[in-house]
This record gives sequence, C-alpha cells and structure tokens, in this order.
Amino acid sequence: MKDFSSVLLSWYGSHKRKLPWRDIKDPYQIWISEIILQQTRVAQGYDYFLRFIKRFPNVRTLAAASQDEVLKYWEGLGYYSRARNLHEAAQGMGGVFPSSYQGVIALKGVGEYTAAAICSFAYNMPYAVVDGNVYRVLARVFGVDKPIDSTEGKKYFAALAQQLLDKKRSGDYNQAIMDFGALQCVPVNPVCAQCPFVRRCAAHKTGRVALLPIRRNKTKVSARYFSYIYVRQGSFTWLHKRDKKDIWQGLYEPLLWETKSEIKPASLQKSALWKHIFGNRTPRLLSGPLRHLLSHQILCAYFYEVTVPDHIRVVDGCVRVPQKELQNYAFPRLVQKGLVSVLN
Repeated sequence: MKDFSSVLLSWYGSHKRKLPWRDIKDPYQIWISEIILQQTRVAQGYDYFLRFIKRFPNVRTLAAASQDEVLKYWEGLGYYSRARNLHEAAQGMGGVFPSSYQGVIALKGVGEYTAAAICSFAYNMPYAVVDGNVYRVLARVFGVDKPIDSTEGKKYFAALAQQLLDKKRSGDYNQAIMDFGALQCVPVNPVCAQCPFVRRCAAHKTGRVALLPIRRNKTKVSARYFSYIYVRQGSFTWLHKRDKKDIWQGLYEPLLWETKSEIKPASLQKSALWKHIFGNRTPRLLSGPLRHLLSHQILCAYFYEVTVPDHIRVVDGCVRVPQKELQNYAFPRLVQKGLVSVLN
C-alpha cells in the first residue's frame, strides 16, 4: 500500500491527541513520558508525567534525588523497575541526555521501541516504533498472520514498520500510527466504518478483525496470598522495604506473612511466628480480601492491625517509623488500598 503513510498522516492531522509531551523536542521529557507509558494508559500517566517533570525537570535533578523520593513520585503507577531504571540511567548520563540512537538504546530500561520513539520524536531520526498498537494496525490492514510473540513475527513486523515509515516525518508518523491504534483500530470494536483504510483492510475484507493480531503464547498467571500486619506501637509503626528481586522492589509495606493459600485469622494467630512476635495478642481485620492483578500474578491480601507495647522489639528487616510520617514513604497501590483508613 504505497500511500499508507500519507493516508495515516492525513488522519493524524485531524485526530491528534493533545498531550503534554507532544510538540516538544526535549529528549529528557520525551524519555520520561515514554517510560511512563510503557505499562500505563495515557489517561493515568498524564498527571504523573506533569508531577514528575515539575519535581525532576532535567537529568541533573533526577540524578541528584534519592531512590526513595523517585519511587514516591512513581507511587501508584506500578512496574516500579521503570522508576529505578530511570534513576540509575540519569545518574550515568553526566547531566546530558544522549543524542545518538546507540546512546539512547544503551540506557537501562530502554529497548528498541522506546529508543525509536525518543529518537524519532526528539531528533526526527528514521526509526519506526513497534508496540502493541502498531502490531494491531499492521496485522489488520495488511492481513499479517505471523504471531507477534514469535521471533519470525517480530522480525517481520519490524521490517514492515520500517518500510512504511515516512522518513521525512518520522516523529509525526510514529505518533500517528500509535494514535490510530489507540483511537481508531482499537482491540475490541474498532471503528471500521470510519476507518480511512476500510476498503483496503485485509482483516476487514476477510472477517478477521477480531482475530488479528495473533499471539502464540499466553502468559501463565500464578496466585499469591498476603497477610499484612499493621503494627501500632504508641505513635510508631513498623515498615519493611522490599529489596529482593521480586515485585515492588524498593517500596515499603507493613509486616508481611506470605502463604501458599488463604489463611484465616485464627490460624495466623496460632502460628509459631505470630506467637514469637506478638504472643497472644489478637489481630483485628482492617480490610480484605483485596485482589490485585499484575501481568503474571494474582495477589489476594488481607490487612490486619495489632497493638503492641513499646518494649516489643521490632522484627528483623523492619524499621520503626512515626505514623505521622507515613505519607513520606512509597507504598504499592495494593497496600494503599488496604491501609486507606491509616494512610489518609
């Protein structure tokens, strides 16, 4: 389809979304926006971007901040490795954002898609983006039945995207095809009747719109069961900082019991560990069960409260903090929901 890019850019001219990271050439701000949008919807990421840029307006301010503060500004967005990677990458830039594709793609947390987006938007370099929206648009319009999660499929779509790219308007073209996938050629119930490609769309002609793109493998989802204990010790509480290579690394949470299945309060209280720490004190249910879906895990959590005297020793791995300072710590969204009455 020789005129694919021109038709797409014409559509973009009247459908372009007004976003704070559009129509700017600052590679730093574009980088921040792209990392936020890696696993986040535009509507959710909008305000986070504005707050983040206000506090960290350039590479130097981000590099100079503590990881705890960066995570606090990321609180609620999820996929916190993105924030840790941003911080680490900024600290290695020497105050100047890289100006070459090789320099950009070498940044921690930046892959081919993000590097192409940054370089095309900031520098108009001729690199085509390939994300979920692009896979969907190209698979449907051109009738591509190669699995997008196969090596062959990824190579094919990358080559097709690069072939279709308007190299004189790389940034606009990449924005256009992503907006087209987000607004017009959406995953479910796309607006085919008003699509500029409807007469030439291979998927529409063959009744395969709902079947494309093809994904070969499905992500396996596992279940995890959390029992959180919010400790009241006078005007203090106990917090644990997650530091393992697991979800929410670097974020804070109350004392946690993780089990292979749901555990009732009575069983919790009878456990040897509970008795060792809290004796015969009874946990009081604050909230739960709360279910939280991650990309590959389903979390089921209960939140309990227990009051202890001042002489009880803090559990190893936890820190004792003033309850009035809880707003200074970054918590996973699940913890925020479970402790809403405490944190607000």
